[in-house]
Amino acid sequence: MRVLAFAGVRDVLGEGELEFPLPGPCTASELLARVCDRYPGLVPYRGSLRVAVNGTYADPGDPVQGGDEVALIPPVAGG
Repeated sequence: MRVLAFAGVRDVLGEGELEFPLPGPCTASELLARVCDRYPGLVPYRGSLRVAVNGTYADPGDPVQGGDEVALIPPVAGG
């Protein structure tokens, strides 16, 4: 699965895009947990990260599948 990382998430991952192995379907929340397991630097931000699947913000229980494009989006501030 293709995972896009923005702002601070990109800084933690060290890249803006990566291929992430997904052994089977899961929920957006489960995917975020797996990414945090692989990249422990994200754990402190886990509660504030949003997950978008195929361009649409996902709820924690929404399904994610191997061919999906997932974006990890930190909170946005500014004016």
